Amino acid sequence: MPRDRSLRAVVTKLPPAAAWPAAAAVAALLWGVVSTQAVCQGAEPAASASPADNQFYEQQVQPLLKQHCLRCHGEGKKIEGGLRLTSRSSVLRGGDSGPAVDLDKPMSSRLVEAINYRDLEMPPKDKLPPDKIAVLTRWVELKIPFPPGGPEDEPAPPPKKKSPQVDEQNRNFWSFRHVVRPPVPQVKGAAWVRNPIDAFILSRLEQVGLEPAPAASKQVLIRRATYDLWGLPPSPEEVAAYTADDRPDAYERLVDRLLASPHYGERWGRHWLDLVRYADTNSYERDSAKPYSWGYRDYVIRSLNEDKPYDRFVREQLAGDELPGAGNEGLIATGFYRLGIWDDEPGDAEQARYDELDDIVGTVGQVFLGLTVNCARCHDHKLDPIPQRDYYRMLAFFGGITRYGTRKGGVEEASLRPLKTDAQGHNQAEVAAYRARFAKVNDRIKQIEALAQPDFDSVEKDEFKIDLNHQRLIQKRVPRLVSQTLYDEYLQLMDTREDLRNSEPPAMQKALCVTEVGRTARDTFILLRGSPKAPLAKVEPGFLSIVEPSSPTIPPAPAGVNTTGRRSMLANWIAGAENPLTARVMANRVWQYHFGRGLVRSPNNFGLQGTAPTHSELLDYLATELVAGGWRLKSLHRTIMLSSAYRMSSAANAAGLARDHDNDLFWRFDMRRLEGEEIRDSILAINGTLNLKMGGPGVYPIIPKAVLAGQSVPGAGWHSSSPADRNRRSIYVHQKRSLPLPLVESFDAADADGTCPVRFASTQPTQALSMLNSEMMFEEAGTLAAFVETHAGPELRDRVAMALRRAMQREPVPKEIDRGVRLIEEFIARHQLTPHEALRRYCLIVYSLDEFVYLD
Repeated sequence: MPRDRSLRAVVTKLPPAAAWPAAAAVAALLWGVVSTQAVCQGAEPAASASPADNQFYEQQVQPLLKQHCLRCHGEGKKIEGGLRLTSRSSVLRGGDSGPAVDLDKPMSSRLVEAINYRDLEMPPKDKLPPDKIAVLTRWVELKIPFPPGGPEDEPAPPPKKKSPQVDEQNRNFWSFRHVVRPPVPQVKGAAWVRNPIDAFILSRLEQVGLEPAPAASKQVLIRRATYDLWGLPPSPEEVAAYTADDRPDAYERLVDRLLASPHYGERWGRHWLDLVRYADTNSYERDSAKPYSWGYRDYVIRSLNEDKPYDRFVREQLAGDELPGAGNEGLIATGFYRLGIWDDEPGDAEQARYDELDDIVGTVGQVFLGLTVNCARCHDHKLDPIPQRDYYRMLAFFGGITRYGTRKGGVEEASLRPLKTDAQGHNQAEVAAYRARFAKVNDRIKQIEALAQPDFDSVEKDEFKIDLNHQRLIQKRVPRLVSQTLYDEYLQLMDTREDLRNSEPPAMQKALCVTEVGRTARDTFILLRGSPKAPLAKVEPGFLSIVEPSSPTIPPAPAGVNTTGRRSMLANWIAGAENPLTARVMANRVWQYHFGRGLVRSPNNFGLQGTAPTHSELLDYLATELVAGGWRLKSLHRTIMLSSAYRMSSAANAAGLARDHDNDLFWRFDMRRLEGEEIRDSILAINGTLNLKMGGPGVYPIIPKAVLAGQSVPGAGWHSSSPADRNRRSIYVHQKRSLPLPLVESFDAADADGTCPVRFASTQPTQALSMLNSEMMFEEAGTLAAFVETHAGPELRDRVAMALRRAMQREPVPKEIDRGVRLIEEFIARHQLTPHEALRRYCLIVYSLDEFVYLD
C-alpha cells in the first residue's frame, strides 16, 4: 500500500472530532496511530548491506546498543515503549510513538531526535557523548544495516489495550448521567427515619439484615458536632448547658448555633484549602513567600461563613476577575490559580509554563469535577474516556494566563493587583505614616548590612540579591565585622520589617490574583507526549466530550476587562445545574467530612476506575438537595446532621462486623482521629491560651532550632510572632511548604504540592514522641497545669478532675480521678518533683489520652 493511501485510510477511521488537517495526519503517524502493519508495508524491504556496513554494525553499533539501549529495548523482560532494537524490521516498525527510523528522511528519524535530546531523551539517565551519537547517526544514514542471519522477522509486541472511548456506553456510566432526584425508599423501621437520608441508609441495611447502631449520647453528640463544624472542642460550660437542655429541639438549636459561628468557616475552610493545594510559599529550594496569599484563605473563610452559594463560589475562583460586579472578592478569589508550586529558575521556561498549566487543569478537574483530567496530558487517558484532545481543549480555557512571575521581581507585575478602596484623606495620612516607619526600619537594616557587604566575594554578592540569603551572609561576619549586639538588633529589625509588611493599611493592600496576556489568548496545540517542542493539531477551548459533546462559542470579553473571557465560559459550565459532576462531587465531599469517608471513597476520582458509590441514590438525592437549596452548604449540613444516621453511636456489634466489616453500609458511626490542626488548636483551647483572632497575614509559632536547621538556609523565611499571635488557630499559621509545623506534620498534614482530597490517619512512633517528648507539649502542659491550679482551687482531686473534664469534654468518673491523684503523688514522692512539676507531667499524659485525640 503506498504511504499516502495508508495515511488517508487512517484519517478516515478517526472520529470526526479528530479528523485534523492533512499536516496533522503526518504528526499522527509519528504519534503511533498508524497500524504497525501499514508502517511495515510502507517501509523499504531489507537491503543487502555491504561487508563494510556489516562490519560497522558489529564493531561499533552493536556494542553501543548493548551498553546503552538493549536492556530496555530488546534483552529485558519488559520492552519499554513497545520498541525493539534487535532487528531491522522491529526498528522500522517502531514502538508506541511510531517508527524509530524514517528511511526517506533519516535525519528526522525519531531515533536521531531522541539521542540528541530534541524531544524524547534517550538514554534517559545521561545523554550519549558526541562520538557515540555520531555512530548511531551514521548507522541511520546507512539505512540501519543488520548482518545476515539476524532475527529479521521478530513478532510485533502484542497490541496495547485501547483507552476507554467517548461513546454511549460510557456516557451511561453513573457519574456522567444527568442527576435525577430518586424516589425515597419505603422501609420497615420507619420509626428510625427522621429525614430521607435515613430511609436510603436503612433500606440498604434491611436488605442485608442489619440494624443501625443505637443513638449516641448527648455528650458524644455535642463533641462530635462541635469538632465537625468548628474543629474545636466544646467548652465544659457548653457541654453542661446542652446536656441539661431537655427541650425537644435542643439538638437542632445546637446545630444552628454551630453553623452560625465564624468558627464554621475556619474549620470547613481548612477542608477547602486542602483541596486547592493552598500554601503561603512556592516550594523548591528557596521556597519563597507568596505575597498576599492569605487574602485567598480569608476569602474562603468569609465565603463559607456567609453561606455563599457554591456555584457562585466556583465561578469566583475560576473567573472572578471576569464576573460583573464581583469587585475585590472576585479578584482575590482568582488567587486560586496562584496557589501551586512555582519554580523561579526553570531550565526550560516553556516547559515550566505547561507544567503550571497542567497543575491548574489537574486541580480544576479533580476538585470541581472529580476527574483526573491531567492523566491525559501525554496520551489519551488510560482509564477514563478523556481523549488527549479534550485535555488540551480544557487547557485552552487557560491559554491567556500569565506565569506566576519571574525570579527578579516579576511577581508584582504578573500576579498582584491593588484592591479598590476609597481615597479619603485619613487613608492617605495613614499610608504616609506607615511608609515613614517602614523606611526608618529598612534604613537601619541597610546600615547594619553595609558593615558586612564590603567583605562579600563575587558569589556572595550575587547571593545577597535574594532576600532569603541576607541573614545567613550577615551572620557569617559575626563578631568579626558585626558585633553580636548589632546582629541581635538586626534580627529584631528583620522581624519588625516583616510585621510591617504584614500590617499594611487597607489602602495599600493588594490581591494575589490571576492575570492574562490580553484579550487574545495564545494558540493551543495538542503536544506530542506533552512536550511543548512537539506541537500537533491546534485546538480551541472545549468541554469534556464525555459530558458535553458540543463545543462552546466564546463571546468577546466584557469591555474594560483585559482577559480573553474564556475562563467565564468554563466556570459557567462547571457551575451549571446541568453538569452531572459538580453537585455530586461537592455533596460527596460534605458527606465525607461529616462521616469520615464519602459515599464515593475516591472523592477526586468519579471516573471508570474510581470507587463506585455505596449509595448511589442517596448521593443523587444529596446532589439535588444542594442544587434545590440554592447551592447553599449550610442547608445541606443541617439535613445531614439532623438525620438519625449522623446521630448513631460508634458501638460495634457482631453481626455488623461479620457482614460489613468496613462499614460500607453505615450501620454505625465511624470513630476518627483528630487532624493535626485540630489537635494543636485543642491543646491551646484546653489550657485557655487559644487566640481566636481571625484573618490577616500568617503567624509564626516557635519551631525548634533543630527543625529549622534542616532547611537549605536554616531559619530563612520563618519569623517570630508575638506570644499572643503564636497561639492563633492553625489555619492562620504561615504555611511554608518546606517547613510544616512538626506536630501537625506528624499527624498526617495535607501535602500542599497537589490537591489533597483525603487526610491519612497513620499510626507512627513520632506521633507519641511529639505528644510526650517535645518542647511545645512540655510548655503547653505547664500552661494547663497553671490553668487548673488557678481555677480549680488547692485540692488535688479538683485539679485532676478539671484537667480531665477539659480534655475529654465530659465528667470524669471517680476511678479516673483516683488514678490521676495516685500518679501525681508518686511523681512527688518517688521522683522528688514539686507539686507544679508533678501536675505538669500529669497534664502531659492527659494530652496523650486516646479520648482526647479520638472523636467518637
